[in-house]
Amino acid sequence: MQSHTLEYLVEATPEKIWATLHPPHQHAREGPRVIEYAGGRIEIIQEGDETGKGLVRHCTFRVPKWLLSGGVGRSWECVTESRVNEYSHYMAVGKPLWSRAEGWYELTAVEGGNTRLVFGETYEAFNPILRKTLEGPVHRAISRDNDQFFRQAVERCGAVTLVAHP
Repeated sequence: MQSHTLEYLVEATPEKIWATLHPPHQHAREGPRVIEYAGGRIEIIQEGDETGKGLVRHCTFRVPKWLLSGGVGRSWECVTESRVNEYSHYMAVGKPLWSRAEGWYELTAVEGGNTRLVFGETYEAFNPILRKTLEGPVHRAISRDNDQFFRQAVERCGAVTLVAHP
């Protein structure tokens, strides 16, 4: 199993960051909410409750071309726990390398109206042979893009400083 964690200091309150990462729901008649970004696309299939719990999304994202998937990966994700302005956790199934993943972030207010934001994820290929041979390189490629996407989203709130990258 692969694991990845980042810690940021953001010049914004937890409430402002939460509002950026959890925009208001759209009505179904307007169609699914779609977030396009340089590396892929997120389609919100089900919005979830008022905290975001139960949100279901289908994501496409870049993966190494040597996986023979045309350089495109897919995941189906569900937010399983959510506490407004504090914490969000999702579980996912993805491919290529049929896999399971979990991701989470936690927001903690710190002095001066700033926020400590910790983002983490795990990734595990189902096939034990692929787990030993390809899981690490694939996860590193996916994480690099996730880090960039997450940071760009949060930078809309205020200046972001990377504090820890264990």
